[in-house]
This record gives sequence, C-alpha cells and structure tokens, in this order.
Amino acid sequence: MAKYGEGDKRWIVEDRPDGANVHNWHWAETDCLDWARTLLTTLLADKPILSGEGNLFIQTTKVEKVEGEAYVNVRKGKIIPGYEISLTLGWAGEAQDAAGNSLLKAEGLVEIPYIADENADEDPDLRVTLKDEGPIGKRLKEAFLAKGKAFVLEQVRVFVAAMAKGGPAKEELEVKKVNAAKKAAAPAPAPAVVAAAPVKKEEVKKEKKKEGFKTIRMSEKFSCRARDMYEILMDENRWKGFTQSNARISKEVGGEFSIFDGSVTGRNVELEEGKLIVQKWRFGSWPDGIQSTVRLVLDEPEPGVTVVKLTHTDVPDEDRYGNSTVVENTERGWRDLIFHKIRAVFGFGI
Repeated sequence: MAKYGEGDKRWIVEDRPDGANVHNWHWAETDCLDWARTLLTTLLADKPILSGEGNLFIQTTKVEKVEGEAYVNVRKGKIIPGYEISLTLGWAGEAQDAAGNSLLKAEGLVEIPYIADENADEDPDLRVTLKDEGPIGKRLKEAFLAKGKAFVLEQVRVFVAAMAKGGPAKEELEVKKVNAAKKAAAPAPAPAVVAAAPVKKEEVKKEKKKEGFKTIRMSEKFSCRARDMYEILMDENRWKGFTQSNARISKEVGGEFSIFDGSVTGRNVELEEGKLIVQKWRFGSWPDGIQSTVRLVLDEPEPGVTVVKLTHTDVPDEDRYGNSTVVENTERGWRDLIFHKIRAVFGFGI
C-alpha cells in the first residue's frame, strides 16, 4: 500500500489557485492518523469490563499507542480509506474475596499488531497479557478474554466503519453535498419565450441500471482447449490446487458451491460443458440478501486458444461494513486470484 503523501503525480491533479476541488474530481487525500488515535482512545480508554461479577473488577485504562498510517482518499465523492495501524491498550484488574478484601491487583496489555483496510471485513488478531501469571492473575486474564476481547473487537469495528464513511473527511463531504443540494434546489431564471421549430427526438432504449450495483466485464485469453478451462472452473480439486484454499463445487444445475474457504458461496444456474457457466455468487462480507450473477462464456476461436469472457453483474458498491472498495477488490480477485493463478499453475499463459 502506498504511504501517505506518496501519490503518483500522473494521477493527481495540481491544486487550483482558488483551492477548489471541483466536484471532487481529483484525489483529495486526508491524513487520519491523529484522528484515528483520538477516536480509538474515545472508544477504548477507561471502559469497564467487569464490575464485581465473580468478585472481579476489570477495566481498560489508556491507549498506550496507535502507530502506522491512516488516510482517506476522496475522488468524485467516492471514499477510499487506507490504513495499516497497530494498537496497544492498557487494562487493569482486581480480584477480591467474598468480604471485599483485595486479593490481587494487576495490570496488563491488549496488543493488536495489524488493523488494515485490506482486512476490513475480518476481526484482527489480538494478544492479551498480564504482569501477574499466578492462579489469581490467570483468572483475571481469562475473564478479560471472555468479556473484554469482544468489547475491544466491537470498538475496532466501529473505527473501521467510521473510516469507510470518510473519517475526518466525512463532515467536509456532507457540507459539499448540502451545498450542492441547495444549488440544485434554487429556482432557475425563467427562460425567454422563443418560438422554436419542433425537434424530432429519436427514441433510445436505455438499459435501466440498478442503483448501488456495478457490472464487471473482463476478457482473458488462455493457451488451452475450452473444455479444459471448463473442467478447471467446475472441478473442486483443481480449485483447491490453484487457489490453495478449500472448495466444494457441484457440477449440476441447481447445485451449490463454496470456494475460497467459504468466503464465496452460490449455486449453478446454467451449465453448458466447454461453453458456458452461469452462477449466482455471494461474498460473506456483502450485506444480507445480496447475490450477484457470474456469466463465463468460453470461446475457442482456434484449436488450443480459449477466450474467457466474464460478465459479473449486481456487484454491490459497498460491503456490510460500509467499505466502498467491493467492485475494485472483486475485479482484482478475478484477475489475480483466478485467471492469473490458472495461467501460472496449469501453464496456460499466452
């Protein structure tokens, strides 16, 4: 991931003299690290975890450190967050006896080494330590893992969702949207009445696009027979081989499949051996109830050369966590994790 401030100048439009970023056309990049520290401190510091249950008292103390990088890019109103941070949170626990006498007071740490936008749909790994490793200290640590771990991860999800919505750049975007709405609502000056010759309009039928969804189209060429490509795409053992992940694939119409360790599930809609695969696809990170349609047309213009034409429709703009990189990630997955891997593993490159 490129570091903050290292954007390629070929893709960044120079600032206008008046400082305006008209319609957010070019990249506007906002450094969010200080904002991230503030938000995570607000979410995590000095929060009660246990208040006497089992004679244990546990609370978080202070956020010791938030290190790394965090920024938000905005272009044409589209939010693209980027962050790779590590977090260390302090916590303290006390065990008492039935009479309320203190048996042990101890301090510990919660360490999260990697919170990143590329894993926004997954909970990060965390490590809980306590300075006292005796029997009572062990009780306190186990109690924190049972109650505190879920709390910490929930607050991290709040941070991830806030970044997906624009972080500190969100307020600026909202102001721009309000101003744009006001301009749109302002009454236009009445046009002068001028007699005009009637204009013939050609009727054009436009495909109605589904709002909030996109279509991915790709065409890839392989050095193989079409029937071999079909078999690779429909055989679970070959999927396991080139993706290095678990897969279950039915070869029957109406049959279900699960690939990439269950991250993608769906069913077969239409199958024509060596020629056509149509499936319903759903990613686990997508909002509930959303399914996309994958259509793979296998064309063999000459023996030993196969062209795979992909049309992936109804891909949502955002996942369930508000991240707006679903289309880009899905397209990259097709290219890098499927098509390029097939070339590399099976030697089908051209």
